[in-house]
Amino acid sequence: MHFAKTHNHTGVDGGLLPDANGKEPSQGGQREDRGKWQKPRITRKSLMKCCLVKWIIDSTTNTQGPESSDCELELSTVRHQPEGLEQLQVQTQFTKKELQSLYRGFKNECPSGLVDEETFKNIYSQFFPQGDATTYAHFLFNAFDMDRNGSIRFEDFVIGLSVLLRGSETEKLRWAFNLYDINKDGYITKEEMLAIMTSIYDMMGRYTSPSVRDIDPSEHVDKFFQKMDRNRDGVVTIDEFIETCQKDENIMASMQLFENVI
Repeated sequence: MHFAKTHNHTGVDGGLLPDANGKEPSQGGQREDRGKWQKPRITRKSLMKCCLVKWIIDSTTNTQGPESSDCELELSTVRHQPEGLEQLQVQTQFTKKELQSLYRGFKNECPSGLVDEETFKNIYSQFFPQGDATTYAHFLFNAFDMDRNGSIRFEDFVIGLSVLLRGSETEKLRWAFNLYDINKDGYITKEEMLAIMTSIYDMMGRYTSPSVRDIDPSEHVDKFFQKMDRNRDGVVTIDEFIETCQKDENIMASMQLFENVI
């Protein structure tokens, strides 16, 4: 949940940033006529604006990737073999060609077939060199590392990206809830929300308008947590989180801005 509009950085599906013509693209879908959800139109250009996608695709730009048949054969050369690309095509919103491109880049960057937390930290330190991305990268890695074994498989990586880039509103909110639920106990505490918020501010401070350095993240957390904790029990459940985000336009706008840092 990112509460300040970003500049000089593009995020998922364009991330509410002007395109080359200075126009404001739609972000994560649009609401029309009393909140009707409209699925975003995804292009390769917008796909490349995601940090994690750009990271792995960039690794193949100076080399000639294998043809599709070779890509399938090369799955046996890594220590961890991903599920068949056809199966991943069913599980995600990516085409087989997109999955092949993602896999080539992933394999080039992570020959073992697994990505670790240090790699995530390196990625975000490159995209946000003027901020401290260490803590945010840690939290984001844990959100992808569903089995919490310290590494992320290609399958988990692309399934997570599929939700963030092309998932429904509810799917994206469920993923965001998982990010904020740091200890994975099924609830979000105010402390967890503040930790995520602070990590984003630490990373994005110089690239927001107004500068988040002039804003106390706890003020935002207090305001939004109070709205979400509907039964005042001190924690936010996934149902409270999703319902509040969907009913409150300000919170939903903040959730969409949050996608700028994926």
